[in-house]
Amino acid sequence: MNILGAVGGDDDGDDKEKEEEAERERLEAIREAEERRKEKHRKMEEEREKMRQEIRDKYNIKKKEEVVEPVQEEPNPLMRKKKTPEELAREAEEADEDEFTKLKNTIETQVNELKSQIESKCVMQ
Repeated sequence: MNILGAVGGDDDGDDKEKEEEAERERLEAIREAEERRKEKHRKMEEEREKMRQEIRDKYNIKKKEEVVEPVQEEPNPLMRKKKTPEELAREAEEADEDEFTKLKNTIETQVNELKSQIESKCVMQ
């Protein structure tokens, strides 16, 4: 039995907003905890690598070169790679081409419509 909602009227909208906010906060907390965990493990690996390098230096051992591809993390709009002026110019040119192509297609369809209207009115006998 829900006595609180019975006297005050309809508070369903308020409850849903509170639940949504709580869910957003929970997801944000999970994401932050995951980031802290990743950072902790990254630091631990750096320390291990430092110790390994000291051992390599001590015994004159050469490090094996491994090709490690960078891990793609979820995109963060604030941390994205900045575009070079060349890339920006190329994108602007592509957008212009798109606008030009749209205009060309529009004109072609209008010309074809006019052409069909004229042909329908001027029937040759």
